[in-house]
Amino acid sequence: MHTMPRHHSILQPCALILTLSSMLPMAHAGQPEAGSMAPEFSLASPQGTIRLADYRGKTVYLDFWASWCGPCKQSFPWMNAMQAKYAAQGLQVIAVNLDAKAEDAHTFLSSVPAQFTIAFDAAGVSAQQYRIKGMPSSVLIGRDGKVLSVHAGFNQAARAELEQQITTALGVAP
Repeated sequence: MHTMPRHHSILQPCALILTLSSMLPMAHAGQPEAGSMAPEFSLASPQGTIRLADYRGKTVYLDFWASWCGPCKQSFPWMNAMQAKYAAQGLQVIAVNLDAKAEDAHTFLSSVPAQFTIAFDAAGVSAQQYRIKGMPSSVLIGRDGKVLSVHAGFNQAARAELEQQITTALGVAP
């Protein structure tokens, strides 16, 4: 039987603790912070592949949703209105569906249509990149690709605040 010298047995737990502690900031990192570059993504959509980089120069309202999400049904008419109202000023709404089954998303969309870009991410990779904890969640991204704000949930009270953030990013009056 092979035994380690005493000093090796003390160093191994210390090395393990140092290794694990160096990973803690990544494991517990929060959502992207204002001023940081928004994580890039490439997702399937009915219009073809959607890449965040293709929208550089536009203000992007990036929404994460699922068919089972009640507040998502409330957010879609509002996002339709924002897209229609501010598209000419450079707003692009992109809603990323996270349902495991595409038919669930299509059923939702048949009852709550979208007049903005829809992307699909059944694997949830983009939600992991953005560290989404609940739905709906949205990230407002500036023309330079940097995160301006992150918002979780959606209700009547949030509408005015979110629209104010959008108009500020666009540099227009509401």
